[in-house]
Amino acid sequence: MVKAHSLLYAVYVCLLVGLLIGGLLILSNLYNQLNLFYETREGLYINNQSTINFALGNQLAADEEILTEEGTGIRSAFRTKKHGLQTVLLTESFLQNDTIQSAHLIGQKLQDNIALYVANFTQSLSVSGKVTVKGNLFLPNERLKETYIENKPNIISVQGRKNISEVQLPKLSEDCKKIFEDRNTVKVSFNQLEAQNDSLYFNSFFNETIEIQIANSYLDDKIIKGNFILSSHDSIVIRNTNTLEDVIVMAPKVSIEEGFKGNIQVLAKEKIYVGKKAELTYPSVLCLYNETDKKATVFIDEETKISGLVLAFGNDVLHLENNWIETSDFDTITGTVYSTGKLTLKGQLFGSAYASRMVHTTKTSNYSNCMADVAIDLTHKPKVFIDLPIFDNQKQHYGILKKVL
Repeated sequence: MVKAHSLLYAVYVCLLVGLLIGGLLILSNLYNQLNLFYETREGLYINNQSTINFALGNQLAADEEILTEEGTGIRSAFRTKKHGLQTVLLTESFLQNDTIQSAHLIGQKLQDNIALYVANFTQSLSVSGKVTVKGNLFLPNERLKETYIENKPNIISVQGRKNISEVQLPKLSEDCKKIFEDRNTVKVSFNQLEAQNDSLYFNSFFNETIEIQIANSYLDDKIIKGNFILSSHDSIVIRNTNTLEDVIVMAPKVSIEEGFKGNIQVLAKEKIYVGKKAELTYPSVLCLYNETDKKATVFIDEETKISGLVLAFGNDVLHLENNWIETSDFDTITGTVYSTGKLTLKGQLFGSAYASRMVHTTKTSNYSNCMADVAIDLTHKPKVFIDLPIFDNQKQHYGILKKVL
């Protein structure tokens, strides 16, 4: 005869076993779902990366095409959009309600090995002081004329093939001028924007570009990242208390305070000034467009580091004085410097220089078509460096400048 409490114990045991088995079944189901989730995400990530490679390999020709992977059913699409002088490659991979997005700044890998290009409508290029050029040269003639400035000894080292240049510099892409035309943006003020975590302003490149109109000239204590344009009808002064990343700064006159560090594109028509010991990280842009009869300048003060592009254009060969890029002692620029007007190079350039006329300046004099105390070393430019596509050359291969999402 079974006692009542024994039956009660048996019920408890059966209940515990049932709960245990039920829990194991729930854990097993959750594990399978989690495993499926990670497999799906992994497949989406892999497919997204393949879509990036497909877009770059096909020279972005199949823009907005929908790609479908057989077997998994994952679909992918890509498109490009302009962000100043940079091009943004946007890719999406999706399966049912799950989506992976990525955004990359892309450029072109230049393979012409040009270290120095001086237009051929003026006298021979003269050199003075300590001058080093590593890479091919295009000059008015193959002879470099030595001159002596301030009684300094000349130490000239040229390692590259010399060629005769054309009257005009290699032609710029039409995109360089288009970035200064009317743009489709959402125009707001800082008061209309809500900062994330009370300090960070962020806008994805998948969203429409937000143009923040600066009420006064000074930008202070802001953290701004992503798909933004900071604009003013007069001038913008960027203080070193700001953190800017992938942002366009657009005004007739732009000044960057001493010690500033960030990644920006500066687009101006009258003046760009970069203060001492500033650092503009890769891939930054300083772009001056001036086609008026007034003089416009890009001046880079001492001990500044720039990685990217410095560009001044808009004048014709009869108005070389109107656009002038001038660097200072101990500056380091990695990338390309291009001026359809005058160019003064000091310090060191790891990349390429293009100029209609070289000018060397001292405290008392300017020396036309002269280069002094400068090192142009194309071989020292990093192998992974991708240039901005400022030339119309479809033969160059696209590559990733930077991941922005």
